[in-house]
Amino acid sequence: MQDLKLRTKRFTIDCWNLCALLPKSREYNNLVFQLLKSSSSVGANWRASQRPKSDADFINKLKIVEEEADESCFWLEILLEIWDGDKGEAQRLWKEGDEILRITVASINTAKAKLKKGKS
Repeated sequence: MQDLKLRTKRFTIDCWNLCALLPKSREYNNLVFQLLKSSSSVGANWRASQRPKSDADFINKLKIVEEEADESCFWLEILLEIWDGDKGEAQRLWKEGDEILRITVASINTAKAKLKKGKS
């Protein structure tokens, strides 16, 4: 899980760096705000999930990671459609966000199965 701790942190930083390159306008500022918020939540909540108070708390924190990773991908998709600049980094970040999302969903499903099995 250490790898995901570093990966989610890197995702946050890389989104931050991408946002710094975007034009300064009312429209882009909103997208930047939303992407910074959601991508930083991915890293922060993954980190928090590694110190859960209970199994249910672990799952709940991962559900937040799932939501925020999906939202980050949404904003990156919007950026890819509207931005005239070099899209390579935005595409790479979308792929990374999608991978983090898939890993998180798999972790949630595994944790739910273990929790259900333990109650049986």
